Amino acid sequence: MNVAAAAKAQSAPLAWLLLAITSLFWSANTIFALVAVGQVSPLLLVMLRWSLVVLVLAVVARRAFMRDWPLLRAQLGRIAALGALGYTAFNAMFYVAAHYTTALNLGFTQAVMPIFILLISFVRFRTSVTALQGVGVVAAVVGVILVAAQGDWHRLLAMQFNVGDLIALTATLLYAVYTVALRSRPAVSALSFFAVLAGAAFITSIPLAAYEWFSGALIWPSRTGWALIVSIALFPSLLGQVLFIRGVEIIGPGRAGLFVNLTPILAAVMAVVLLGEQFHWFHGAAFALVFVGIWASERGSRG
Repeated sequence: MNVAAAAKAQSAPLAWLLLAITSLFWSANTIFALVAVGQVSPLLLVMLRWSLVVLVLAVVARRAFMRDWPLLRAQLGRIAALGALGYTAFNAMFYVAAHYTTALNLGFTQAVMPIFILLISFVRFRTSVTALQGVGVVAAVVGVILVAAQGDWHRLLAMQFNVGDLIALTATLLYAVYTVALRSRPAVSALSFFAVLAGAAFITSIPLAAYEWFSGALIWPSRTGWALIVSIALFPSLLGQVLFIRGVEIIGPGRAGLFVNLTPILAAVMAVVLLGEQFHWFHGAAFALVFVGIWASERGSRG
């Protein structure tokens, strides 16, 4: 093992922690989204969340951004495209898909993301996948599907796919492309890199909010809506994305992508704790399967 590989192996526990915190923040975003219904319209929420992120970054990332600007400018178009695809398009398409399909189908499409990431990584970088990593991916995907189906496999057999599922699947593919692209990002700080992504997300979300306004569907935030927007901007959008970028940098997109499957599991647990929903056996089983999947994948990557 060379020096660089040894250093990355020693940094792996840090990546696991960062990605676990990311999943926790993204899980909270699911709860925030449920509470936000009727408090603020979805596309306006997307625009306002990124506007707040840009304002925060203008203060905390200014020095890093100015230092890294020469390197960022060389790839400005590519980075901006990633922000538009991975942030604005992904979120907007999932919001739209939710109007046409079921939570079961959305959970199923989200479970496919690590598979997309591994396939794209193989095509783009010829990244090898060990048998144990394959077992880990399957275990984690089964765990997410178990929660989506609420422990009843007959629900899966009765699934019907529609245009909403195609939209959700496309959104998942876009975020998988974004995740794999993080592997070849410029050698700059995660904060300055994220500043460009967030700026692109804000700019490209403006037409979506304008459409919502002109169509008469816009709901201006209530007091609760503003509290949710601030929470979404700070945790899932700002901290979550920066930690995810750093986690991918340490262990790579294929391994980091598997942690995405923690999100729906943790969201289900948070719904039990915060929203008073019932805890069922399949929540515990799914949680165990996802952790076994991550463990197997990490063991396989070291092998």
